[in-house]
Amino acid sequence: MKVALYCRVSTNDGRQTTENQLMQLRTFAANQSWAVVAEYIDECSGKTANRGDFKELFIASSRREFDTVLFWSLDRFSREGALATLQHLQRLTDYGIGYRSFSEPYLDSCGMFKDAVISILAVIAKQERIRMSERVRAGQERYKTEFERGKAQSHSGQNAALGRPKVIINREKVRQMRAEGVSIRQIAKSLKVSVGTVASICSKNPPEIAA
Repeated sequence: MKVALYCRVSTNDGRQTTENQLMQLRTFAANQSWAVVAEYIDECSGKTANRGDFKELFIASSRREFDTVLFWSLDRFSREGALATLQHLQRLTDYGIGYRSFSEPYLDSCGMFKDAVISILAVIAKQERIRMSERVRAGQERYKTEFERGKAQSHSGQNAALGRPKVIINREKVRQMRAEGVSIRQIAKSLKVSVGTVASICSKNPPEIAA
């Protein structure tokens, strides 16, 4: 049987280097009379599938370049959670590739515990999907509540940030400055209002409040 070895460095245990894993996996494969045709090694976190050799492993799996993937332990293969891990194992199965964990003999696609292990992972994955769905719904409800609150405050005038604040103009001050010969543009600049507002106040029917 042709096998591919997959190793990933452990950041939590300095003894579990990729070389240590490879030595044990090579010995195990030799004892089983398996031919090692490829070795894939990643030295990065297992919390994402965006790993160079991990991706290459699946490309080779799709080409049926070997029969089985042998890894040291499931957490060296993936630490993305039950759902993602189950999907990776199912992907290998779909390609017609087996898998085997060196340190977890029950995790063997050809072993007697295969169905039990997959069932357990499936249950955990289902709970993981439910939690993810609940978090999404909670986020949507929170956004809806905040949006409705913002609309209510905007209509009641309690949230100035949602609307343009109104500026109360002292009409007498405007008229006095105009009477003193100050230009409309200068008045507007001084009082920090628009030229149109000042012109309107100085007209026959000026408004009391301007935006």
